[in-house]
Amino acid sequence: MLQVCLNGVRSPPPAARSRHARRARRLGRAAHEAGAVDVHVHAKDAAGADSLAPDDVARVLRAVREVLPSGIAVGVTTGAWAAPDPALRLAHVRAWTELPDHASVNWHEPGAEELAALLMERGIGVEAGLWSGTDGPARFRASPLAPRTLRVLAEVTDHEPASAATTARVLLGAVLPAPVPVLLHGEDEGAWPVLALAAELGLDTRTGLEDTLFLPDGTAAHDNASLVRAARALIGKAAPHAG
Repeated sequence: MLQVCLNGVRSPPPAARSRHARRARRLGRAAHEAGAVDVHVHAKDAAGADSLAPDDVARVLRAVREVLPSGIAVGVTTGAWAAPDPALRLAHVRAWTELPDHASVNWHEPGAEELAALLMERGIGVEAGLWSGTDGPARFRASPLAPRTLRVLAEVTDHEPASAATTARVLLGAVLPAPVPVLLHGEDEGAWPVLALAAELGLDTRTGLEDTLFLPDGTAAHDNASLVRAARALIGKAAPHAG
């Protein structure tokens, strides 16, 4: 499974919420046409910052879903940077009127278990974000909620291309065997070595402007669709050896 992460905290701030939603809609349609089968998007407030506020989440979800075929899941982040107070994150999620198909919960962040439980109660799939270099994997393995999550997002925060794949293997050693499917991905200069490893191992993975701004050859990516096409090419090359 190849997921596309459309934007992220590095996205240029839009002038208005509606403009961000229209941009996300264009990005989502193009990425799906290029081969992505699952979408991860960050809702934005009027200043362009990540938001968990109900109106912002509803706006971007409706915009992206308008251009995607039925059955393509759309998820959002619940990262603590969008609402540092765990109680506020819970309040936002309780007030959501447009529900995502799934939401990522970073297991090393304060209040992760309570947030995951609330999402499950609302019928929203939980992507368990397990970052390298954190206690997230250990906390997840000890959690009674682990088997009820949708998938693990094994996130390699090592940006060095020479070492990112090694860091990914260490992270997988702390995650596997997992009770649910594992999506492995990296960031910035480490994104493509980690994606290649995920393809080699037959794991789900993701790409998009949240994770990297560059194609495998180092040239700047024009858009999410170009990143998806490059990821599909790498996955296709590795497919005969995956297992």
